[in-house]
Amino acid sequence: MKNTALTAVHEALGAKMVPFAGFNMPVQYEGINIEHQTVRDNVGVFDVSHMGEFLISGPEALNLVQKVSSNDASKLTVGRAQYAYLPNEDGGIVDDMIVYKIKEDQYLLVVNASNIDKDWAHITNHNTMSQI
Repeated sequence: MKNTALTAVHEALGAKMVPFAGFNMPVQYEGINIEHQTVRDNVGVFDVSHMGEFLISGPEALNLVQKVSSNDASKLTVGRAQYAYLPNEDGGIVDDMIVYKIKEDQYLLVVNASNIDKDWAHITNHNTMSQI
């Protein structure tokens, strides 16, 4: 099982750790009620270092992202991100993702850890224009 960069911090804070998508992940600290109230009153942090990251770059990067995303990535400026999903051919959803515009002709797609292989296959299936 893999550990994230924050595993030691989670353990030091007393988190109950469970396996998720091949990673040792925190599921709970003190209890759902107190954690819910803490997030409402203060802030909550989610360790995303286990999630899938796909770097799409090159002159046709935007075309590929537009082809596989439900949102309009052409509206992104460098350093900005948008929530989207990977639609399938039947109008359903393969997965959700965050699309970041890293620089001109370069995008980072962040997908759920448990769907990395499925999402990668879906994206590469639509990649007829460029190298990923």
